[in-house]
Amino acid sequence: METTSRTFVANARVGLQDEDLQRSLARFQGGFQVKRADAAKRLPEFEALRDQARAIKDHALAHLDHYLERFEEQVTAAGGTVHWCETPADARRVILSLCQDAGARTVTKSKSMIAEEMELNPFLEEHGIEPVETDLGEYVVQLADERPSHIIAPAVHKTKDQVADLFHEKHTPLGLTRRLERVEELVEEARHVLRPRYLAADVGITGANFLIAETGSTAVVTNEGNADLTQILPRVHIVIATLEKVVPTLEDATTIMRVLARSATGQEFSTYTTVSTGPRRADDADGPEAYHVVLLDNGRSRMLGTEFRDVLRCIKCGACMNHCPVYGTVGGHAYGWVYPGPVGAVLTPNLIGLDEARHLPNASSFCGRCEEVCPMRIPLPAMMRTLREQEFRGRLGPASVRAGISAWAWLVRRPALYRLATGVGMRVLGMLGRRRGRFTQLPLAGGWTAARDLPAPEGPTFHALWRKGRRA
Repeated sequence: METTSRTFVANARVGLQDEDLQRSLARFQGGFQVKRADAAKRLPEFEALRDQARAIKDHALAHLDHYLERFEEQVTAAGGTVHWCETPADARRVILSLCQDAGARTVTKSKSMIAEEMELNPFLEEHGIEPVETDLGEYVVQLADERPSHIIAPAVHKTKDQVADLFHEKHTPLGLTRRLERVEELVEEARHVLRPRYLAADVGITGANFLIAETGSTAVVTNEGNADLTQILPRVHIVIATLEKVVPTLEDATTIMRVLARSATGQEFSTYTTVSTGPRRADDADGPEAYHVVLLDNGRSRMLGTEFRDVLRCIKCGACMNHCPVYGTVGGHAYGWVYPGPVGAVLTPNLIGLDEARHLPNASSFCGRCEEVCPMRIPLPAMMRTLREQEFRGRLGPASVRAGISAWAWLVRRPALYRLATGVGMRVLGMLGRRRGRFTQLPLAGGWTAARDLPAPEGPTFHALWRKGRRA
């Protein structure tokens, strides 16, 4: 996948000027925030569950080798096979081999960000295998030849009219020639097109929300039931997941599920929670003949021993981006790779390199809302701050920015001089802005005033107020 994280600033400008995107973001983000807050309020033990979920993942990460080996033992005992892959290229080769062995011409897929990380769809197409996305949002994105713009709502950047136009264009050759207007009609048409594809598929590929070590099971949660059809109907079921998805027990998985849906969509539980353990047994009514789990590392194990280990607790609920003012302004495509929003600002530089993604940790106001709502209590602002420090030490940013930071650092190491300079600056800006109370233009602050006014300072500095408060 071509990465455009390096051009985040230009990408963001495009997003800001896209009126359809701005309307879509304004509508979706507020809804998710309200639903998440209401769901948390209805569950008295929600905060305690967050602590339990964090402890479960911390324990699993501290003993990752043990639980992954236990998971493989149980998968094998159930009749399945685990494939260990260090890189996306390794994973693609394994999946292609499994598809070719099955004689696959079409593959159905349920939503998985790991497939995006692997660049799986174009790879399969290059080798004569047609991948069919079955999640409605992913199906829309596939028809539009775009990337997902959100972890749980891949097509959130599209308006209803844009989807209607897309369906009319792509479905007309299938004999569906009427342009639809209502959301219910669009969903029904997508269902009509996709249902035969489930039956025709030779292989089904799903992601996994959890890998359960005690049973060798994989668990996936959806609201459409598409993952169930994807794994039950084809002859071969391939699960793709990254190493950190493993948890010790089924009870641990259900504990985390109690905060997952509430944090993601404001639901008590997702509509479908499906646990799979190996291929079909002799007395099973349905299920695949073969069951494979492809485990991708792609830099995760390297992160375990670093200050970024905590981001591996992420359960991909999307709460951080649902509450992020930056994501809510520029959209997911601006981030330029698989993972957008605050979690992407930490994960992407670790996976593709800080030199390629140095803008992302800087795309934050450090308001702290991402950490506040994260069900796994991941300290995303602290990790973004660490990445900013690494960018500075590595001299990756522009010389003018480095010079400004160096000057600021020199000043703050001299408290008396710092207090004098800020005091004088506050008084001067206060006098200049007294008439209107704000600045529409200001030297060295064009990045701020280009989009919003800068309030004129009023009263003393924070340090002065702090000292006065301590004396009182």
